[in-house]
Amino acid sequence: MTGDVEPALDRDLDTRINALCEEGREFWHRFDAEVRQDDWHPFVASDYDAVRAALESVRKPGRRFLEWGSATGVITIMADLLGFDAYGIELDSSLVDVARDLAARWHSNAQFAAGSFIPMGWEWKHPEGNGRHGTVGRGPSGYLEFGCALGDFDVVYGFPWMGEEPMMLDLMRTHGGKDAHLLLHTPQGATRTYRDGKILGELISTPTARID
Repeated sequence: MTGDVEPALDRDLDTRINALCEEGREFWHRFDAEVRQDDWHPFVASDYDAVRAALESVRKPGRRFLEWGSATGVITIMADLLGFDAYGIELDSSLVDVARDLAARWHSNAQFAAGSFIPMGWEWKHPEGNGRHGTVGRGPSGYLEFGCALGDFDVVYGFPWMGEEPMMLDLMRTHGGKDAHLLLHTPQGATRTYRDGKILGELISTPTARID
């Protein structure tokens, strides 16, 4: 390991992150019962433990984190608590309000923007030529509010619906930073880590060896 690797989490931080995740799960169950039962919505909570394991595996001082589709902000806030300079972009402005309120209550510096995580001018060129974005909606660019571009982030996280993973990989290939990590959650509850389009590893819930 190199000298700039973050040390293992202390007990207080571990407890704090566990409590944040539990609050996120409780909100999701209410949201599913009160909103998604009557009107379909693309927000589905990730396996927070699997995402946390992946974040810990790429954790280093000074790294900038971005969540695509940050919803209630749990993962972006988790990244902030882990020491990342953390940002989230979410198209649903009502969920952005929830995330900002959650960040304030958890004394987190995580920042959130309402808009699209798709950079202006980018179009998905599917191998079959249909160009569909799946459940990913279009809207004003969220990057404008942050005053930065996708290529400015060291670690990017997304939770693609089935069929959207190739689109996210292409977006990262064309606009992401050269050495940036892309973390993609899977329907099986794992989180895959990519760099330069290649899979570096897949984590489920327990942190393992670091991915550099």
